Amino acid sequence: MVDETAAGRPARQRRPNRFDRPPEPHDWRWFVSGVGRTLIAIGVLLFAFVVYQLWGTGIQTARAQDQLAQDFDDLLATAPTVVTSTVPPAVATTVPASTFPPTTSDTTSSTAAPTTAVVPLQPAVAPARGEVLAKLEIPSIDVDRIVVEGVNPDDLKKGPGHFPETPLPGQFGNAALAGHRTTYGEPFFDIDLIQMGDDLVMTAPWGRFVYVVDNITIVGADDYALVIPTVDPTRARLTLTSCHPKYSAKQRYVVQATLDTARSDPATFPGDPAPPEPAVTATTAPPTVPTVGPETGSASTVPAGTPTTSTPTTSTPATSTVPGGLGPDEGGPDGSGAEVFGSKWFGDDDAYVPVALWGFRLMVVAFVATAISRFARRNWAGALVGIVPFVVCLYFFFEDLSRLLPANL
Repeated sequence: MVDETAAGRPARQRRPNRFDRPPEPHDWRWFVSGVGRTLIAIGVLLFAFVVYQLWGTGIQTARAQDQLAQDFDDLLATAPTVVTSTVPPAVATTVPASTFPPTTSDTTSSTAAPTTAVVPLQPAVAPARGEVLAKLEIPSIDVDRIVVEGVNPDDLKKGPGHFPETPLPGQFGNAALAGHRTTYGEPFFDIDLIQMGDDLVMTAPWGRFVYVVDNITIVGADDYALVIPTVDPTRARLTLTSCHPKYSAKQRYVVQATLDTARSDPATFPGDPAPPEPAVTATTAPPTVPTVGPETGSASTVPAGTPTTSTPTTSTPATSTVPGGLGPDEGGPDGSGAEVFGSKWFGDDDAYVPVALWGFRLMVVAFVATAISRFARRNWAGALVGIVPFVVCLYFFFEDLSRLLPANL
């Protein structure tokens, strides 16, 4: 190895520690440098927030969906069912009047095979907010998600949510669902790929209901009254809604479908009458009984009985009303439905204070970490101490910052 000093070259000097350098003069270069560092820090935080929104929130929703799926399976396992049978028509018997006593060969009978159907016994009752309501399947876009009751931001973090002011799946009226399109698992990311005639399947403890898409439209963010409230209470419909276009809350993409009764189960609702008893229809023609007159000895036929017919009785289920009896411009008892449908950027006024508090905590952690680095005269010392509390504060800062975004973005 050649000695640099002996070879006539000056020895390489080590760069002094940044904490040993003299303070920089507060001129325009110092100002520009500070602005640059601030912009870089903001850019890094914005990038981290985008990563959190697009991927971090999905992890949170995936965990929630796993738990909801287990809860849904438990509901199906414990949901009671009742088996109802349709009794076939009674045996029709005919005996010729000339035959006495009747013989077996003179009797004809026909019997139809009984039919059996399994009907859910559990009535359709809305669960508490944030709890499992049903499972939504959209085969055309490969969606299989658990739906919760409620459309508040905390509800939609778990998965698609049901507008509480609308009917339940299988019920007359417009059952409406909202879901995220780009965050929190993005259940409705491909909602624009749904085509007319596609199936939307809702499975609940009270039955399985197949809806066929018959209307697709795009409306404004303030057009809640056009698509969510029930317009025709004699039809069972399902509506899906999410933000449009992707990564924007300017409009709402709406998919509407009508219940296919031929492929759906009957549903029972609180207040509906119990199913009628199995109806029996029977027509009986009894044999004529010969009677010998005491004077003439002639035989005459006297009916032994009168043919009887039992007509089945039917009852029409009571029409279930929309929960709460809300008008077309109302969004539920607390107005959450209309607020979520029309939510915009920075619309949650209650989120500003938590965002400011967590932002202040982040600055405190950064200040303490910088002080530790100055004291130890090593940058890694402050980073080692401050990394964990900084990440924790950053997570909750992003959580509250998300509340300033549209609820179903």
